[in-house]
Amino acid sequence: MDASAIQKKLEAKFGGSVGPVTTGLLEAWIGVDPDKIAEVAAFLKDDPDTRFDSLSNLSGVDYPARGHIEVVYNLMSYAKRHELTLKVSAEREAPRVATVCNVWPGANWLEREVYDLLGVDFVGHPDLRRILLPDDWVGNPLRKDYVEAPSYHGISTVRESMLRIEPPSRE
Repeated sequence: MDASAIQKKLEAKFGGSVGPVTTGLLEAWIGVDPDKIAEVAAFLKDDPDTRFDSLSNLSGVDYPARGHIEVVYNLMSYAKRHELTLKVSAEREAPRVATVCNVWPGANWLEREVYDLLGVDFVGHPDLRRILLPDDWVGNPLRKDYVEAPSYHGISTVRESMLRIEPPSRE
C-alpha cells in the first residue's frame, strides 16, 4: 500500500485528525493531531491492510520560527513490505503528544530521548524521565535556542575546538 491509499483509509476512520499526504524531497508523510497519534498508531498496527508492526524510529525536530516541535514516526510493516512516516506538530511552548508505548513498546526509550533533549511531554508514558542527561540538567539541548551553561557542578562545559590548527613553531 502506498501513502495515498493509507491516508484515505486513515481519513475515513479519523476524519480531520489526519492530514493529507505531503511529499518531501526524500519521503512522503502524513500529519496527525497530537492527541490522536496513539489511536492512529494502534489502527495502523492492527489493520490487516497496513500491519505496521515496527516503529523503526521516533525523533523530534525543533522549528522555533514556526512555533512548534515536530515528532516524526517512521513505521515499517515486515509482513506487507511497506513503510510510512507520520508527523505530529506540538506547540513549542508546552509540547504535548500522546504516547505510543502501548502500541510499540520500543517507543519507551525513544520518547524519553525526545523528552530529554527537546522537552516533549508524552502523555500517558509509563516512565517519562530523562534518559541521557542528569536529572538536574537545565534545559533541552536540541532546542535551537538552547544556550549551554559554562559549567555544570564546577566542571567546565567549554571544549577546545578540534579544528583550530596551530602553525608549526619556527624555532
